[in-house]
Amino acid sequence: MDNVIDYYFWTSSDWAYFGNPRLKEIARKYGLAINYFPVDLATVYARTGGIKLALRSQERKDYRLEEMRRFSRDLSMPIVMQPRFPIVSTEMSSRVIIAAQAQGLPVHDLVHAVMAARWVHDEDIESRQVLTDVLRGLGLNASSIWDGAEQKEIADRYVRYTEEATGRGVFGSPFYFFRGEPFWGQDRLEHLRRAIAGGS
Repeated sequence: MDNVIDYYFWTSSDWAYFGNPRLKEIARKYGLAINYFPVDLATVYARTGGIKLALRSQERKDYRLEEMRRFSRDLSMPIVMQPRFPIVSTEMSSRVIIAAQAQGLPVHDLVHAVMAARWVHDEDIESRQVLTDVLRGLGLNASSIWDGAEQKEIADRYVRYTEEATGRGVFGSPFYFFRGEPFWGQDRLEHLRRAIAGGS
């Protein structure tokens, strides 16, 4: 479809967190829908040569923190630099989002609230209680969404989204596509906007 942005992301992505408000505004301004595809970044990295944060050099870790400070300041978006909870898996937070989308619900604010739970409120986004609180805080039916998230079909979609991501050339988070053109990183959102403006 021409009027859709495909958005591949990891629910624990600090960079996706920074990009979410601008992505929402771009889609609103140009009248575009967004397809949301949460993925397992560990699998994406394993297949595309990515290096998990814990395995990167200290120099790269230090520079990442500098960039986080800059974007936090420039975008006026608070962020916890060193979250308390290590990420072992993001499967449940991803499945909650997929289940909500499968029910036809608008999920952009849910995606952002999940990321904010980690990066602003320093919470464990794989905790059922934390995710339930996020859902209720947005006025969503937590029980119904959990019923969906626990279905095999939703679990299979999460696996399929990850498979499709690497098949499309995704190697990090966030990753956006518009009319087949890829854009990696929230710092490429202006490039995405220009592509949309030029093709609309």
